[in-house]
Amino acid sequence: MLVFDPFCGCGTTLIEAQQEGCPSVGVDLNPIGCLLSRVKTRPLPISFFSEALRCVEEAKHLNLPVPDIPNLAHWFQIDVCEALTALRVCIQGIQDVVTREALEAVFSSIIVRVSNQESDTRYAAIDKSVCRDQVFANFTDAAKALARVALTLPNLLSAPVTVLNRSIFDVRAEEIPGNVGLVITSPPYPNAYEYWLYHKYRMWWLGYDPLAVKEQEIGARAHFFSGRERRLKEDFHLQMSKVFALLAEVMSPGAYCCFVVGDSKIHGEIVDNAEALLVAARSFGLKLVLRSDRAINPNRKSFNLVHARIKREHVLVWER
Repeated sequence: MLVFDPFCGCGTTLIEAQQEGCPSVGVDLNPIGCLLSRVKTRPLPISFFSEALRCVEEAKHLNLPVPDIPNLAHWFQIDVCEALTALRVCIQGIQDVVTREALEAVFSSIIVRVSNQESDTRYAAIDKSVCRDQVFANFTDAAKALARVALTLPNLLSAPVTVLNRSIFDVRAEEIPGNVGLVITSPPYPNAYEYWLYHKYRMWWLGYDPLAVKEQEIGARAHFFSGRERRLKEDFHLQMSKVFALLAEVMSPGAYCCFVVGDSKIHGEIVDNAEALLVAARSFGLKLVLRSDRAINPNRKSFNLVHARIKREHVLVWER
């Protein structure tokens, strides 16, 4: 059975499918999410940690000009920038793609930690007093942690995983390698977590363009504070209709499709995103077999901004 996640993020669905022995396909606009999905779903080379240590030792002796990244001095100390630059150059010099991408994933994982950004869920600059040596120490620790986790994983070669880094709206049915038996996903929705914003320095440091991601990201907050907020419901419905059109093409008869989505809060108005999904799916002949609504614990850590924090989450399951 082929499992499909049209908004795969960092690969949770793909990992679970692989561990069950099911081939899977994931699509995501965010290049960092796709990088992590690839790294998490293939075996880690035996030489990975020794390569990580070699990169650190080489980087310590390099003195290179920092890349031209917007507002870099506001978010990073100068010696931190120099250390990150040296590490990036050493990683880029690795010929083996699997090893290089695994080290890029490690590199990405420490960016926020060594920056002045408060956290992955709060985009504000604070004084962390991070220095050059901490960059190398954090990179080494993160590489060691990944190597340790890799030892506990089952054989990853039994179920192939395909990761497509692009907008789901650009994916054609013939690019999905087989008939889909199960769809599991949680789509981005309006005014929730802005992946492009919180991941933008990860993208810039790895050579990606976060502004291009912003332009296409579903639900990015900026889209609803630029005169377009009145079209909120229509936009999300049309976007999800395009997704269900693709799903209707690739799902086998009798296949199931599960979406998890929260409500949105825009300018104080609660928007029921589940209703938009229900209407969109109905247009393509999918039969709703389960709807479960639940209140979200207000004390649970949330990716939603305070002014847009959601209180309900919905699980919707359809049959083809």
